[in-house]
Amino acid sequence: MKALLVAAALAVVPSLSFAQDVNGTWKTEPGDTGGYLHVSMRACPSDAAQTCGYILAAFDGTGAKIPDYENLGKPIVWAMNNEGGGSFRGGKIWAPDRDKTYNSKMSLSGNTLKVQGCVFGICRGQNWSRIN
Repeated sequence: MKALLVAAALAVVPSLSFAQDVNGTWKTEPGDTGGYLHVSMRACPSDAAQTCGYILAAFDGTGAKIPDYENLGKPIVWAMNNEGGGSFRGGKIWAPDRDKTYNSKMSLSGNTLKVQGCVFGICRGQNWSRIN
């Protein structure tokens, strides 16, 4: 009986190690000027069941950090509901380059987070890369 319990416990361990977690730091795709952001994704302070993202750092087209970027710390993604299977919906995403907020969805596949925002049927999207 003890051997059966150990075998059952070991069977669960590999499945846990492959669970996808959106929490961490992500690099956005470069914008029109070549600049990009690092975004910290984590549980929202107002609802830990939802995911939010905050601008952690900004870089110019040469990759140099912009220490005085005016949007540091601001939310860029909020109220994303985990639908399971790497799918997130129901939240919002803010595009700092256009100062527009969109209804958003995200899908996580390994180290790529596909983010998409739509307003009035017009959609924009990016593939973000996991940094850590």
